Amino acid sequence: MADLLLQPFVEALGEEFPITGTTRDQLRAAIRYAILAPSSHNSQPWVFRLFDEHLDLMADRSRRLPVVDPDDRELLISCGAALFNLRLALRHFGIAERVEVLPDPGNPDLLARVTVQGRAEPSEEDHELFEMLRKRHTDRSPFKSSPVPEPVLATLAADAAKEGAWLAVVRAESARHEVAELVARGDRVQMADAAFRQELASWMRPNGSHKRDGMPGYAHELGRLGAFTGPLIVRTFDVGKRRAAHDEALAQGSPVLAVLGTDHDRPVAWLAAGQALAHILVRARLAGVSASFLNQPIEVPNLRLPLQTLTARPGYPQLLLRLGYSTRARVRATPRRSLETTLSGEL
Repeated sequence: MADLLLQPFVEALGEEFPITGTTRDQLRAAIRYAILAPSSHNSQPWVFRLFDEHLDLMADRSRRLPVVDPDDRELLISCGAALFNLRLALRHFGIAERVEVLPDPGNPDLLARVTVQGRAEPSEEDHELFEMLRKRHTDRSPFKSSPVPEPVLATLAADAAKEGAWLAVVRAESARHEVAELVARGDRVQMADAAFRQELASWMRPNGSHKRDGMPGYAHELGRLGAFTGPLIVRTFDVGKRRAAHDEALAQGSPVLAVLGTDHDRPVAWLAAGQALAHILVRARLAGVSASFLNQPIEVPNLRLPLQTLTARPGYPQLLLRLGYSTRARVRATPRRSLETTLSGEL
């Protein structure tokens, strides 16, 4: 049922790009790929304003997560990921762009302005990474034990650096155990908070839901009944112990645990982290590597410093990634809002 609901969206992505169209038409078409970006709780907290020669990427604060993300840090990371997708789509179609991040100090909701600068010659890498935009999906299942080759990890770290962030792989076995324990501690703290559970449940969706945001049950390997009853269970009961055991085992069994971080901890750095994240995810998918997130040690404030210490890297952890080879033949996409619902005040 969920795949049928996604079909109009998939067909829309297949529409021909308006290479000979107006700049506005081209930017509008590129947004179709921007909105494939990952976001916390699949909240999709972005909105775009189209102009004749540029577009503005705006934060949609109505989609913020005030309990788990009180500073809107993850919101901006999500929007940064959408910005990278947009840039990659434009390059793939041979369009040069200029990006201004946070161009108006008086308007913190204006996150980036993207202006078309004429034609550009795309690289083979641009084409290869672009093809991964539709193939990349968050994979929350256990990964195979096969190691991820060091050259792949080095390339991911280089991609993060290109976007103004860093990627630190947690290598020592003792440190990996400590990271897994931090994940479990984070789960117990979060699930003991009734407000956190209420917020989480509000973004959970039954399989086959007509809503185009939030987390359908199948994304967490829940069947029809589990997806239907899940929000009620989460709201009502502290399931932190069970969730902590599950996530700790997931972390322990992942071939790679890596921290994506930045040298600073302010909005411009969060947007850089989001762009780095999207770059890493498509590069990993190109190498056949899957990814998902275990961000609890960053979302719980007093666990963030211990996580940073385990990376042996100065700076600020922004996301905790698990990387490896999927055990699934296919990972289902989560829904996305229609293009029209992400546009605001076309001028």
